[in-house]
Amino acid sequence: MISTDILIIGAGPTGLFAVFEAGLLKLKCHIIDALPQPGGQLAELYPKKPIFDIPGYPSVLAGDLVTNLMEQIKQFQPGFTLNERAETIDKLEDGTFIVTTNKGTKHHAKAVAIAGGLGSFEPRKPLIDGIANYEEKGVEYFVKNPEQFRDKRIVIAGGGDSALDWTVFLADVAADVTLVHRRNEFRGALDSVEKVQELKKLGKVNLVTPAEITNVLGNGKVEAVELDIEGEKSILETDYFIPLFGLTPKLGPIADWGLEIEKNAIKVNNALDYQTNIEGIYAIGDVNIYPGKLKLILCGFHEATLMCQSVYNRINPGKKYVLKYTTVSGVDGFDGTRKEAEKQVVKAIE
Repeated sequence: MISTDILIIGAGPTGLFAVFEAGLLKLKCHIIDALPQPGGQLAELYPKKPIFDIPGYPSVLAGDLVTNLMEQIKQFQPGFTLNERAETIDKLEDGTFIVTTNKGTKHHAKAVAIAGGLGSFEPRKPLIDGIANYEEKGVEYFVKNPEQFRDKRIVIAGGGDSALDWTVFLADVAADVTLVHRRNEFRGALDSVEKVQELKKLGKVNLVTPAEITNVLGNGKVEAVELDIEGEKSILETDYFIPLFGLTPKLGPIADWGLEIEKNAIKVNNALDYQTNIEGIYAIGDVNIYPGKLKLILCGFHEATLMCQSVYNRINPGKKYVLKYTTVSGVDGFDGTRKEAEKQVVKAIE
């Protein structure tokens, strides 16, 4: 049996950063993830997608962010159970937990942090007859490797952040990029909308709104799509059709753990520590819900930090913990390096 202080379910960015914050508190972590590698959606779905809202990074590729997070937590030596799904949970009389995976691996933890992102996910597919016949033959629901589209003609459908961001990114990769959306208004970030509009003015992308893709055409592979532009039909030749309508999230077995669920997410107490209705079980990142919730990686980092503080107090009742800034204490500042770190700070200021 694997024993740890905090068992983290989900190896996405929020789960990985929780390891760092726990490490500062001398808490040991172990992570379970159903995917074969750490990184969650960032590694599995869009490793080459640029992310623009990580503090300190004007732009960072999703895969590079995962690499950096893994490097950051390496010093704390977390354990990993990968390619296995957390299946059942049992709370023991002493308040600790036994979590068993679908392959029978048992984990004993003093606290459990669910950081499962959107849970298991499937792409929302357009209701087009026969589209399954073209999947991986020109129809792609994710952009894993942008070089796949180098000098190709592509049609993207959607009005959210993914559709807008990939339109901007692939404008410098593909030979021809067309973005199709059923409305004139987009639901993505205003900055991304403005970038697409600017690229349209420069002639680097084609923007077709309001319109819908109603059919996919080709002989064994995608050769064209059929457009419905306010009732008028037209054919647009293309090498790839990329519908980006988001993901359909599923909590999976976690939904049967007795947690309070709302809108397919786990309700937490955001006024304190992101604990669920079961004491000792927390939910952080996109998997949770509370008033004012924003599904941003940045918010997940914040939630992970407060969760770790709560677990420390839960494991060490009555033991006073004084928050120390890493700029002064250093990462190892809790074991005697504070004075040296202070000297380095003073020296840098001078």
